[in-house]
Amino acid sequence: MLFMVIERFKDGDEKRVGERFRKDGRMMPADVVYHASWLDPRTMRCWQVMEAPTRASLDPWIEKWRDLMEFEVVPVEASADFWAKRPA
Repeated sequence: MLFMVIERFKDGDEKRVGERFRKDGRMMPADVVYHASWLDPRTMRCWQVMEAPTRASLDPWIEKWRDLMEFEVVPVEASADFWAKRPA
């Protein structure tokens, strides 16, 4: 399954987020795949596309960052996959 993960840096604190990321990496479980991310430096938000077997698979990763980030997780699917399941 694909998920759009929207992260908000608590208190806009990119310094602590960056320090942890450089030190420890993403710290994702083995069954979670990172695809891509985008940052808005004005609002200190990050959008990431992740792939995981279930929504719950993301929880160990989220727990490692929850002190610095707020998370919203939205299940998504590629447009081509969505439209392929719809009748013509």
